[in-house]
Amino acid sequence: MSGRLYVVGLGPADARWLTGEAQAALEEAQDVIGYAPYVARVPERTGQTRLASDNRVEIERAREALTRAAQGRIVAVVSGGDPGVFAMASAIFEAVDQGAREWRDLDIRVLPGVSAMQAAAARLGAPLGHDFCAISLSDNLKPWETVEKRLQHAAQGDFVIALYNPASRARPTRINDAFALLRRHLPGETFVGLAKSVGRENEEIILTRLDAAEGDRVDMSTLVVIGASGTRRIARKGARDWVYTSRQAT
Repeated sequence: MSGRLYVVGLGPADARWLTGEAQAALEEAQDVIGYAPYVARVPERTGQTRLASDNRVEIERAREALTRAAQGRIVAVVSGGDPGVFAMASAIFEAVDQGAREWRDLDIRVLPGVSAMQAAAARLGAPLGHDFCAISLSDNLKPWETVEKRLQHAAQGDFVIALYNPASRARPTRINDAFALLRRHLPGETFVGLAKSVGRENEEIILTRLDAAEGDRVDMSTLVVIGASGTRRIARKGARDWVYTSRQAT
């Protein structure tokens, strides 16, 4: 087949966070497909088709992209952050797995991007310096009981935890539910970092503790970091503390 499908990570914010490989793919693409806010971040190019859609139609979006690539077009499916982290890469391959046999012969290339947890960690210092896990609090595609089980095991396993999709208008209380569960398994002084809109003009970094963490300060632009026993704060005068997790933590 002559078509090609790029699955592109845009990073968390503006073009400074975009890799050169991703930039080249976006310039080559005849079609750009994705969740509307992400498509809007891609500079418009003459002759390029843009298909923006809602955030709950990932499989439909993937099928449209695969259909166009099978017709010989060069397609870029865009995601914020990294496309393989709670994003479109898995939807693309799920559609391939369940779809037309010819889609398996397509030239599909996943182009990584700076993930939200990487961007947040860089702003904080190095909180992901030892074992960590990432958990989405969204229960759109899995039951909340599954989220609770994973949070409990992550806490008991002494992982640093990066929480994605912590709150939305449809489920504003889930982050409070998560904090309440974690308080049953972790000390109150456990580090919590709220990294909001990293890389954008309204960026805000909040350092707090689990026993003082407030869910009303969290929205969908926030990446929440829950520390482990080896997570440390370095106090600084006149500047925000640095945070890291020791590589020698047990």
